Amino acid sequence: MAGDAEDLGVFSACLQDAVAKLGDFAWLPAERRFAMVANRFVWECAGKGRAGPFARVRTGLHFDDVKAAQFQHLRMEAKDAVVELLAVRFEQGDDGTGEIILDLAGGGGVRLEVESINAYLSDMSEPWRTRAKPKHER
Repeated sequence: MAGDAEDLGVFSACLQDAVAKLGDFAWLPAERRFAMVANRFVWECAGKGRAGPFARVRTGLHFDDVKAAQFQHLRMEAKDAVVELLAVRFEQGDDGTGEIILDLAGGGGVRLEVESINAYLSDMSEPWRTRAKPKHER
């Protein structure tokens, strides 16, 4: 559970390099919720110098108290399009309000206008092996 910007930083570290289909994103305005399901890389098991095997796990993430959602540079009708999550950030507004930003590779993103940080992250499957560790240019 995340209730502040520091908690979201932990979520961001866990979700770095998660991959998801756009069809697994859901903005539910009547419930004031944004939810998504992704395959996250299990960074906590990928210690430095470890050559593998590595793992991914199916993970659910949702944000409550969401007033609005904007999808930037995304074709949401392309339900099978795969995106890679780079970071989860919070931009503080007035009185605890603000925006949660999901930065995606390639310049896309999701911007959530929230009354407060109220987020939940949960692994939904057993991890499965993967040979590749995500690589980043410095």
